[in-house]
Amino acid sequence: MELTTLLVAAIVFLIAFFWLRRQGPRVPPSPLRPLPIVGHLFYMASDCRSQFLEWRERCGDIYSLYLGGTLVVVLNGFDLIKEVLVKKADIFSDRPSYFANESVGMNDKGVIFSNGANWKEQRSVGLSILRAFGMGKNLLAEKIQDEVACYIKYLASLSGKPADIRVMTNISTANIICSILIGHRFEYDDKEFQELMHKLTSLVNDQQNTSVVNFFYWLKFLPGDLFMAKRIERNMRAIMSLLMQFIEEKSRHVDNADDVCNLIDAYLIERNKKIQSGEPTSLDDQNLLKIMMDLFAAGTETTSTTIYWCILYMLRHPDVQEKVYQEIKDKVGTDRAPTIQDKTQLVYLNAVIMEAQRLASIVPLSLTHICSEEVTLNGYTIPKGTYILPNLDTALHDKATWGEDASSFRPERFIDDHGKLQIPEQFIPFGIGRRVCLGEAIAKMELFLFLATMFQRFHFLPAASCLNQPIKCDCGIVIAPKPYKVKAIERR
Repeated sequence: MELTTLLVAAIVFLIAFFWLRRQGPRVPPSPLRPLPIVGHLFYMASDCRSQFLEWRERCGDIYSLYLGGTLVVVLNGFDLIKEVLVKKADIFSDRPSYFANESVGMNDKGVIFSNGANWKEQRSVGLSILRAFGMGKNLLAEKIQDEVACYIKYLASLSGKPADIRVMTNISTANIICSILIGHRFEYDDKEFQELMHKLTSLVNDQQNTSVVNFFYWLKFLPGDLFMAKRIERNMRAIMSLLMQFIEEKSRHVDNADDVCNLIDAYLIERNKKIQSGEPTSLDDQNLLKIMMDLFAAGTETTSTTIYWCILYMLRHPDVQEKVYQEIKDKVGTDRAPTIQDKTQLVYLNAVIMEAQRLASIVPLSLTHICSEEVTLNGYTIPKGTYILPNLDTALHDKATWGEDASSFRPERFIDDHGKLQIPEQFIPFGIGRRVCLGEAIAKMELFLFLATMFQRFHFLPAASCLNQPIKCDCGIVIAPKPYKVKAIERR
C-alpha cells in the first residue's frame, strides 16, 4: 500500500512538474519531446555517445534532457565546457546525489561526490596526504615500479599464450592504491581480492550518469532487479564493508607523522590534531571510508581501462607499437626497466598514451555537476538544481582541434615540428575545473611506468583475426572495450 501511495504521489508530482515547466523560463531546447513521468529516460541507448552527438547537431552546443522530473543540461564543445566549469566554477562545481552513494548512506561524503565546506576540507586533506606520500615524486614512482615488476612477471608467466589481461591489470593498478590506502598489496591469486575487483568492475559497469535508478531511487523496492539497483547496492555495501575492515585492522595509535605508512593513519592524525586544537572539522570515519572508496574506484578502473585500451590500439597499429619499442630501446635500452626519469626522453610513448586517452575517452560524460543558483548561459536560463553533463567527447574528438582524422589513432598529433610534445588545452581526459580528477598525477605516473615497461619487455600480438571489425564497448560510467585476448611475446 505504501509503495502504491508513493507511485501515485510521484506521478502527480511529475505531471505537475512538466505542466509548470511549459510555463517556466526559457531553458535550452530538447532534441525530442519528453514522455510523461520518465522524460527522455526511455530514449537513452546503453551507449548514448552517438545519440548525444546527433542531438548536438540538432540543437547546438547546449540542450536539455528531462530524466524523470530532473532537468539535465548537456554541454558540448571545449569553449562552453571551460566557461561553465572554470569561469563559472562557483555556480557549477557541486555534485548531485547518486543512487550508489544514497544506497549506503554515504551521500555528500568523501571527495568525489561531496559539496561545500565538507568537500573543500576532504579534498585539501586528501591532496596533502597524497603529496606527502610522494604523488608526482620519486617515492611513489618506486612503489609503482615495484608493482609493475610483479605485473611483468605475470605477463611472462603466460608464455605467449592468448589471455585476457584485464582482471590482472585491474588487480595490479588496485595494488598501488592499496599500498597508499593501507600500506599493503595483494597477491594476484588472492581469491578474496579477485572477488572484490569483480564487484568493483560490476559496480562501474552497472552505472551511468543517465541510469534510471539515479532519478527513481524507489525502483530498488520492485520485484526482481531489472534496473540493477539491488546489485549496485549489494556491490557497494560489499566493497565498503571490506574497506571498513581495512580501517579497523590498520588503524593504529600513531602520534608521530614520521611513522605514518598509509592514508588511514595520516587521516586520523590530521583529524586528531584538529580536534585537540579545538578547530571545527568534518574529518570523521564516514568521510575517511568514502575517500578510500573514491580513490579505490577512481584510481583503479580508469587507469587499468586506459592500459587495456592502449594495448588494443597497439594490436590494431603494429607499426606504432614497433616505433614505441624502438624509442625505448634507443633512449633507455633493454638492460634496465624504465624509470620516471626517462619520461621526458620517451616523447613518442607519451604521445601514444595521450592519444589512447583522447580517442578512447573513457569517461565521456565526466561526472554530473549541479547548478547551485539560477544563471543565464548562452541566452538560456539554467534554473537552480539543474544537472549539468559536460560531453568530453566533443572536446577530445573535435575536428577543429584534432584535424579531419580526429576519429583515427595517430599519436603524431601530440608532437610538434621540433619533435617536442604539444598538448592542446582541449586535451581534458581527467576533466577540467575544480572537480578535476584528484588522482591525475598518480594516474599519469602509472600509465607511463606500466606501458613503458610492458612495451620494453613484450611484443603484443592479437589472438584473433577480427581486428578490422569495429570496436565494441561495455558502457558504464567508464567505457571499456569488450573483453579480448592478447599474446604477450617476450622480446629477446
